Amino acid sequence: MTYVVTSACINCKYTDCVEVCPVDCFYEGDNMLVINPKECIDCGVCEAECPAAAIVADTQGGMEEWVEFNEKYSSQWPRITARKDPPADADEWLNVENKMDYFKPS
Repeated sequence: MTYVVTSACINCKYTDCVEVCPVDCFYEGDNMLVINPKECIDCGVCEAECPAAAIVADTQGGMEEWVEFNEKYSSQWPRITARKDPPADADEWLNVENKMDYFKPS
């Protein structure tokens, strides 16, 4: 089992999860975070810390695509090990639907 970050993180990019991760398995893109599934130790402490409810266990249905997504981008983006302030408009993005339309792969 691993945890993954889903599209709910897009443009919210809260980093409360990063601060509690004991193995530093988060990676930062322009407008979201991902977890390296090979580094995650399945402790789950990050899940409760995410204000956007963007972190999900891969055992929930339909998470296979998110495991691949997280694995792909964690190999491309830099590791993040410390909490940062969220974007100024992060709260406005919490309930936006179809957030993949706003995903920035770089």
